[in-house]
Amino acid sequence: MKARFVSTGLAVLLIVGFGVVAMRADHFDQASPEQSRIQIGYRYAYSQGIKLDLAGKNRASVGLGSYLVNGVGGCNDCHTAPPYTKDPEAFLGAPKQINVACYLAGGTEFGPFVSRDITPWENGKPAGLTFAQFKHLIRTGEDPDNPGQVLHVMPWPVYQTMSDHDLRAVYDYLSAIPAIPANTCGTPSE
Repeated sequence: MKARFVSTGLAVLLIVGFGVVAMRADHFDQASPEQSRIQIGYRYAYSQGIKLDLAGKNRASVGLGSYLVNGVGGCNDCHTAPPYTKDPEAFLGAPKQINVACYLAGGTEFGPFVSRDITPWENGKPAGLTFAQFKHLIRTGEDPDNPGQVLHVMPWPVYQTMSDHDLRAVYDYLSAIPAIPANTCGTPSE
C-alpha cells in the first residue's frame, strides 16, 4: 500500500512537473507584447515600402517606434502631404497606401501653420533635433524654431505622457526612415 501511494505521488509530481515545464516552454514560444509590437512595426513599414536604415541602430527600438508612429500615433496623417496615395476613406476601407515619396516630410497646411518635416535632416537627426530636444518638444510643446512659443497644431498634450522608452523608440524610428529632400513636399514649419 505504501509503495502504491509513493508511486502515485511520484506520478502526480512528474505530471505536474512536466506541465510546469510545458507551460514555461509555451511561454517562451509566444512573443512578449513588446516583441509583438516590434514585429507589427516592421511588418507595417516594409509592407508600405518604407526603406529603413538600421546601421548602428537599436533594431528593437526602431521596430517599436514604427509601431508607435504608424499604428498608434497617426503621425502620417499630418506630417505627410498628402498622407495616402490610395486613401482608405475614399475607397470605403480599402487597404491604405501611404505616400512614401513624401513620408513624414511635412507640408500639410493647417491655416497659417504647416506641418514640420520630421524625417532625418542633413545632420541625420529627425526634424534636426537631438533626442533631448525632441523629448522636450513632446513634453512641453515648445516650438524649437520659436523658443517660448507653443506649437499650435501638433497634438503634443496627447503624447507628452509617453514613457522615455517609447519616446526613444519613436526618435529611433524617425532616425531610420529615409530623409526627404528639403521642400520636396511642402515648406516645413511646424
